[in-house]
Amino acid sequence: MTALSTASQRLFASTLRQVAIEQADRLAIAIQKQPDSKSLRLDSVFTIDPSGSGLPQVLSRKALLDPLRHGHTVILTPIAYTEDVPRAVIVPANDAVLALTKELAGLASTPDPDEDPMVTAERIGRLQREVSLDRVILLDSLGGIPAFNRRQTSHVFINMEQEYDDIENELLQASEIVPAAESSLLKAGPSSITDNNPISKFINEEVVPVPSGPPEELKIAAPHRSAIEGHLENLRVAQKALAMLPSASSGIITSPFEVASSAQTSPTSEFSAVGTRRQRNPLIHNLLTDKPLLSSSLPMSRRGPMNNGQDTLYPVTSHTTFVKRGMPLTMLPNPWAEPWTAQSRPRLKLDDPSIDLPRLVSLIEDSFDRKLDVQDYLNRVNDRLAGLIIAGEYEGGAILTWELPPGVKDDGSEASNARMVPYLDKFAVLKRSQGAGGVADIVFNAMVRSCFPNGVCWRSRKNNPVNKWYFERSLGTWKLSDTNWTMFWTTPGLVEDSQKFRDYEAVCRSIQPSWADDTGVVD
Repeated sequence: MTALSTASQRLFASTLRQVAIEQADRLAIAIQKQPDSKSLRLDSVFTIDPSGSGLPQVLSRKALLDPLRHGHTVILTPIAYTEDVPRAVIVPANDAVLALTKELAGLASTPDPDEDPMVTAERIGRLQREVSLDRVILLDSLGGIPAFNRRQTSHVFINMEQEYDDIENELLQASEIVPAAESSLLKAGPSSITDNNPISKFINEEVVPVPSGPPEELKIAAPHRSAIEGHLENLRVAQKALAMLPSASSGIITSPFEVASSAQTSPTSEFSAVGTRRQRNPLIHNLLTDKPLLSSSLPMSRRGPMNNGQDTLYPVTSHTTFVKRGMPLTMLPNPWAEPWTAQSRPRLKLDDPSIDLPRLVSLIEDSFDRKLDVQDYLNRVNDRLAGLIIAGEYEGGAILTWELPPGVKDDGSEASNARMVPYLDKFAVLKRSQGAGGVADIVFNAMVRSCFPNGVCWRSRKNNPVNKWYFERSLGTWKLSDTNWTMFWTTPGLVEDSQKFRDYEAVCRSIQPSWADDTGVVD
């Protein structure tokens, strides 16, 4: 039995190596056929310890970089060779990605303990200057990372610094729920999901042809990788790769199907609220803009269709996921430990030691391009502050308050608390961070998902160019007559609740600005 099992494993490994080489050659030929394109499949790039375990390493940096310098698209197979007695070993593709990232980022060399630290730093810096690596692209038939704990069905943007642990736990929890249902899909065969997908047919039949009726030993040696396990692997490799790259680095996780579909113009979809237009190629879009295809703060109703409208246990192919190494997010108070309610006492104050008030003021003044009357502003908001959201090192933020409509007495009673309006008083992003890095999305998502999940309102000048962005993310808008304000809200059912609607409107009409250059122009 042992001999049979070992022989089967060797046969399976040999088959995998052969398939990997054949498909790499096919890809190289396809690239060569494109105008002014050159490709090269490199062998013997990776080395691994004799046991075949652990992460592989790049054997020769020069052998890898020389063809790149000559304009070749280099294709590598996930095959490593043991160090002592050369033996080919199939390694996980994700391990190969991490080994490449580590090498190209200049972090693969082992420091000499006897070497002067300054010399070591200069040597590593020299390696890092050889290659500019700030983008990671993962192509997987599974597509982007699905979302299970929110209304959206996929994560279109992941701020790794803030969201990685939560999304990993979300996928782990989902993996414990779906095995039974997933096994029923497997019994029906993998093609039951993808038979109507022409790209999947091409991949199954042409790119990775699997012999029909493989020996039982091969089936045992190649256990099925569940979809959720695949998403977990992609999330983890993206996080580990970005951790080795500059803080501004980014990447995408998408599927060959979504990339190929971008060449087609889809007819009007009943599932989309957006007009018909050619789908953007996620690869080209990422390379040109370093932004997600969709804003992560867009409501699900304003996103495009998924899975051709099919209702499945979980998204088989998700929207493309844009990932960034990202920035930390601070919410004061922490809504998970202390929910933001109108009854919360004592309330946080902006001059609290946990808040860097000068940097917060600088953020507001840079974003609005106006000087703030700091003392007047503190006098107005300090006794009604609901909380504060800060992205990164005060690159973006939001100040949220509990406001009472004019005429309602603030006596702490249940009736008074019931009339409190959750209000977004300031939403600010540094000019250098506007339109890049997803800072606005990070702050907005924290506000509507974590801090005020039951809704919030705010106001904006009627001619504010940001209003289109607000409109796409709100549940409703109302132009306040005889003013220059438009009111926005994310509160479900607000229009049906006439008293609450009047309270929201009264608050948005009554807030007085606190600018030092009080020119009479609304903020």
